[in-house]
Amino acid sequence: MKDFPEFMKNKKNHISSNQQNTEDIDGYYFEGADGSQMAFWTCYSDRESKEHKHEFDEYTVVVAGQYTAIIDGKEIVLNPGDEIFVPKGTLQGGRYIAGTRTISAFGGKRIKNDDKLQ
Repeated sequence: MKDFPEFMKNKKNHISSNQQNTEDIDGYYFEGADGSQMAFWTCYSDRESKEHKHEFDEYTVVVAGQYTAIIDGKEIVLNPGDEIFVPKGTLQGGRYIAGTRTISAFGGKRIKNDDKLQ
């Protein structure tokens, strides 16, 4: 597959650019009853993700392309099928190559609902 299925990309679940740490990336999310969230990301060009921290744990798996996670200053290259767990409060950032797709699960509210498209 070259993209996520259309049913996963409903405009009501789109993540606006002001909530993203990376330029030229497209994201959609789903929220669990407990407030945890999953996001599906597609990066359209070689980009860097701004250094940031979350107040909750994060899990990411690379579906296509390559993502280099930078965790507390250490680079970890992730290829399709590779996974990473980032504990809450950990300084993180990264680099994507064009065409990279990832799925991330967050143990809290990464995306704010009030920013959803109507």
